[in-house]
Amino acid sequence: MRVKGKDRVTFTSVSIPTALFKKTEKHIEGTGFPSVSSYVAFLLRMILSDRKTSDRSNYETEMIKKRLRELGYL
Repeated sequence: MRVKGKDRVTFTSVSIPTALFKKTEKHIEGTGFPSVSSYVAFLLRMILSDRKTSDRSNYETEMIKKRLRELGYL
């Protein structure tokens, strides 16, 4: 357990394939992230908290689907 200010921050483990872990280790070299865990936590926070990006992604997905329909793929 890690204590941060007055709030207690607890941690858990999430399993990912070893190959993905190693690829992520290489990806974060020189970025300032101290570990794969901190990088993954950063990514999850971004994904889960940024509704604007999520809304934009949904819009883009719908536009891609529309274009694929127009081309006869869907």
